[in-house]
This record gives sequence, C-alpha cells and structure tokens, in this order.
Amino acid sequence: MKKALSIEGMNCGHCTSTVEKALRAVPGMRQVAVDLASKTAVVDADASVSDDVLTKTVTDAGFRLVGIQ
Repeated sequence: MKKALSIEGMNCGHCTSTVEKALRAVPGMRQVAVDLASKTAVVDADASVSDDVLTKTVTDAGFRLVGIQ
C-alpha cells in the first residue's frame, strides 16, 4: 500500500535523511521517498504497517506527522 505523509519540521537534507532512515527501519516497509520541498514522504509498505506506526516513527525521529493520504 502506498501512502503520502505530510511532515512538519523538516528544514534540511539532514532532516529528510533522518526521516527516511527511520521509516526504512519499520518492518514491512518496501520503499521510502522523502521530499524536502513538499515536506512529504511517500511510502510503500505491507498492510501490516498501520498509520499509528507511521505516526510514532516520524514523531520518535523528532518531527510531526500532520496528515496521511
């Protein structure tokens, strides 16, 4: 399943790298693409990866997940 995550707090390449690394570490994650300009991450993950897991992962990395589509 593909989802687009809107993330607040990313201001530089280091921020996007941190978010990408955290999301890639989630079990069941197949692909992650983080874009600084749009402040989004597009993920492709197994159905076992819930919105709660995505929210916790981004929050634990130090950022705020403001929306999932």
